[in-house]
Amino acid sequence: MPWPSRKRDKGAAADKKEPDAKIAKTEEEAPDKEEEEKSTKPPAGSSKSGWKNWKKAKESDSGGEESKITYCHWLLKSEPESRLEKGVDVKFSIDDLKAQPNQTTFWDGVRNYQARNFLRAMKLGQQAFFYHSNCKEPGIVGIVKIVKEAYPDHTQFDQKDPHYDSTSRKENPKWSMVDVQFVRMTKRFIPLSEIKAHHLAHKADGGPLKNMMLFTRQRLSIQPLTAEEFDFILSLEEEKPH
Repeated sequence: MPWPSRKRDKGAAADKKEPDAKIAKTEEEAPDKEEEEKSTKPPAGSSKSGWKNWKKAKESDSGGEESKITYCHWLLKSEPESRLEKGVDVKFSIDDLKAQPNQTTFWDGVRNYQARNFLRAMKLGQQAFFYHSNCKEPGIVGIVKIVKEAYPDHTQFDQKDPHYDSTSRKENPKWSMVDVQFVRMTKRFIPLSEIKAHHLAHKADGGPLKNMMLFTRQRLSIQPLTAEEFDFILSLEEEKPH
């Protein structure tokens, strides 16, 4: 295992806007930097126009019928910059994933029950955004797919691993992981600030990102996405950054 327990631990640490930003230990212990960022709304009409154009295209494809709210895509947070946790570097970027055999790895180290339950809900072939977090500029860098559904996370039984859990039993493991495989890089980096600008606009006009968990449950390292959320964010890679 080249990078032991390299994924996100209990909850996603606060994304750093500055290099010396403090790292919260768990989801509940401190506000998230993503929430604290004071991203302003986009210039009048910029996000709404994008949302309306996207909605028009989707309605053309679906005959105007709105999709049911279901989660079939995901967002996975991982840290691209070195950070020691109990003496182990938990850094794991999308380039690290691409360097793995068959560009595939297990997504271990999740120690939050809701995030674990999301892992257990993942289905073979579903796609997820690979999100760089707790770094100078957080955001979406690529797409991965689920190639093995949830099974016990072996790091919970490894006393040398920073995510060892002495209360977990092999006959009834508490924690799970999935295997993911690199699909592709996004056509451009999609920063958190840009996604947040659309989220704020959509809260006002009812766009697809209005309830995006990246802003309603910021601390979670594993987050579900609706088809509408995934498709809208994917459409942003075709646009020039604001």
